[in-house]
This record gives sequence, C-alpha cells and structure tokens, in this order.
Amino acid sequence: MNVTKDSTSPTEVTLSVEMTAEEEEPFITRSYRRLVSRVRIPGFRPGKAPRSIVERQLGRPALIQEALEFMVPETLDKVLKDENLQAFMEPQLEILEMEPVSFKAVVPLEPVVDLGDITSIELERQPVEVTDEQVNDLLERLRYDAAPWEPVDRPAKFGDLLSLNVHGVIAGEDAINDEGIDYIPDLENQSPIPGFSVYMEGMTEGQEKEFTLTIPDDHGQEQYSGKECHMKVKLLSIKEKNLPELDDEFAKGVRDGYESMEALTDFLRNQLTEHAEHASNRQAEQDGLEKLLEISTVQASDMIYDRELDSLYEERERSMRNQRLDMDTYLSNIGKSEDEWREQLKPQAEQRLRTFLVLRKLAENEDIKVEPEEVQAEIDSMLTNSGDSQDVMRQAFSTDNARDSIRSSLFSRKVMERLLEIIEGRSESPESSTESLGESSGDSGGENSVENSVGTSAEPTEESSGEAETSETDAVAEVDETPEP
Repeated sequence: MNVTKDSTSPTEVTLSVEMTAEEEEPFITRSYRRLVSRVRIPGFRPGKAPRSIVERQLGRPALIQEALEFMVPETLDKVLKDENLQAFMEPQLEILEMEPVSFKAVVPLEPVVDLGDITSIELERQPVEVTDEQVNDLLERLRYDAAPWEPVDRPAKFGDLLSLNVHGVIAGEDAINDEGIDYIPDLENQSPIPGFSVYMEGMTEGQEKEFTLTIPDDHGQEQYSGKECHMKVKLLSIKEKNLPELDDEFAKGVRDGYESMEALTDFLRNQLTEHAEHASNRQAEQDGLEKLLEISTVQASDMIYDRELDSLYEERERSMRNQRLDMDTYLSNIGKSEDEWREQLKPQAEQRLRTFLVLRKLAENEDIKVEPEEVQAEIDSMLTNSGDSQDVMRQAFSTDNARDSIRSSLFSRKVMERLLEIIEGRSESPESSTESLGESSGDSGGENSVENSVGTSAEPTEESSGEAETSETDAVAEVDETPEP
C-alpha cells in the first residue's frame, strides 16, 4: 500500500492511498459473496456460482464497486492507526482510481484549543438584595390571585372582569364576532385592537357602544393593517376582585398554610433571595463564559465548521417543518436564497462550535464526569416533584435518550459551575492553572465531552446559557401557588 500524507495545518491532514491487487483481494472476495446470492447465473442455483463465473458475468469493475463500501473505510481505519492519527469526525473521501483502487481522504483532526489563563478573568457581581417593596409586591399578587371575582353595580373601570359581546367589521367584512367573552380592560392590554380598553371604561351593565379603531401596521393580520374597524360592543356583566385582608387568616389559606403573616413574609423573602442568588450565579456563569471565549483560541478544520453550519441549517429546517412551513416558502418570505441564508447563519454556527470546543476542553482539563448514580438521583428528584404523573414520568425517563439528555444537562451544569469556581478562586483546579489551561490537542471524546459529537448542541444548556433575569413572581410560581377561590 502506498500512502502519501500532506499536512499544511495541525488540525487537518490529507491522505492519498493506493492499494495493491493483493490488498484488494480479501475485499473482492467479500464482494463476490455478497453479490452471488443476489444475481441469477444460468445453470447455477442462487449463491452457488463460482467467483470466476460471477466475475465473467458481471465484470471485475462491478465487484470492485460493490467492495468500495467496506474496502475504503476499513483501509482508511488501518492507515489512520498506522499513522497514529485520530479523526475528529468522519473524513471527506474521494475515489481517484478504480484499478488499482486509490482514494483521497481529508481527515479533520482534534481541534487545538488554548483556554488561556482562566484565573485572570475578573467578574463583577452585583450584590443580591431583596427589598421590602419586592416582598410586598409578591404579597399583593398572592392576595389578588386568592380573591374571588364578585359582581358589582357600577360603571366599568380598568382591572374589572367584563363579559362582552364584540362585533367588528373591517371593509364590510365580519372580522370579529365573539359572544360572552371575558375581558379585563387595561392600558397594557392591546387586544383585540390597541385602544379598545379605553372605550370600556365607564360603560354600565347592558350598555351598547359603537366606535371605530384603526388597525396598526404591526398588527398580526397584515391584510387589515391601516384599515378602520367599526366596533359594536355590548357589556353583559361587571365583576371586581374582593381582596382579602393581609392578616394571619390570609396566611393560613396560602397553599399548605402559614402560621402567621410574619411566617409567610419570611418564607417569601427567603424564596426571593434564593431566586436572586440563582439568577446571580447564572448571570455570572454566562459572563464568565463570554470572557473565557474572549481569551481562548481555537484552531479547527474548516470541515468541522462546515459540518456545524450544516447541522444548524438542518435544525432550522426541522423547526420550519414543525410549524408546517417548508424552507422554500420561508426563504421566499424573507427574500433570501439558500446560500444567502446559510451565509447569515455562519457566525452563529462558528460561535456555537467555539463554545462547544472551549467547554469541552475545560471539561477534559478538570476531569469532569457524571456518574450513573447522579443521573438516577436527578431522575428520583424529578419524580418526587411530579405529583400524580409519576408513572408517566418514570416511563419517559426509562429510555436511553432521556437518560442521556439528563446526563448532558447535569454535565453542562457541572462544567459551568466549575468555570465559576476557578474564576472566583473558590477551589483549586486538579492541575495547576497554567499547565491545565494551556494549549492541548489531545482526544477528549467519550463521556467527558460536553457533547460527544459535532453538530449536536454545541451551546451551553439552559441552566448555563439561559437568560439570568426573570421576574420575582416567576420564583413564587415555582414555590407557591395560591388556593383556588
């Protein structure tokens, strides 16, 4: 076998391989055994014709063509092993000659990643503080949610619950025709048309009102943009919230009950504090990751970037199909060709791949692993909090894909937590900072990679890269629910 190696980059090598007839022979024999059972040779039972007859009947090129399917990859594997090369992903193959067989393989190697000195990264954390105003706002929300709607005999005002018949005509066409709908007028409520709420204020039960509104240009239904809508509304009923007193009795009625308003207030303050600390950690992790990407250098084969771009494009295409929209229609709507759209996606694909490779290298340096027991503990925790749906959840978690997804999520969480520990100097790295964070191109596949293949999710998981800021009320939505009225 004649092998020529051409390498102009530390991340890619081109191999030219020319096989001898002797090396081809075992593969040709395998090809014959596959073909002989599929072709009909006069005078022989299926699968019994000698190789010489099959070769004379089909021609040697047919046997070689059949053999290429396994001849080339198996030969390439041997060449890579002999040359002590590790392909980072599937090489790009090109058949050069058929007799003797020769081919070219462009092999992407392990990217070279230098993380720089993580300990030089500086983060400014904002102090976590929960104000009395935040606690009081949350108490007011609980108070509002717990209050029943009760009929009132007065004109409507913002914040009331109205029952309406609504009829809207645009250019002679019935565009809105709703009977007995619930509606809460508010300046922030832009439904069904901006300005509608204003006309509800002051109406009395049984009153009918007619008015005209102009559909704004950014309205969801473009065919109506800029047109006038003649509205006819009848107010059927008016209700308001009967807010309870914020006293010990109210506290006892919230979820499982609290002994006093003081106990409820302390609980809410603690939950808001925990939520703020969680958000602070996530924001710090995101800031740390951004700074790590700034000081890191990544060398990778163009083939790897191209594959990531292909993957991102395919993800977008699947997303379109899920919305019952084909890519051609979407591209037509945005006025771009496929090439233009791919070019637009390129920076995102490059950033996603860099993030993947940097976090993957950090995970390798820090010897981060997720043990099966940790995956099971996470599943048990989710099952405990799943209430009546435990059986359904248990069945869902029984698949390998589900467990792999949980493992990946836990792994990414560990990597981001470790990054923050190093930046903030809260613990020592298993290796010295300068040694473990320096340049390396060793293989880091297997379970210790953030994701085990290029073109899957190269971004951090939601725990590590999601928006860090959420409203205080979101914290209580997870912690506490008000009782039904």
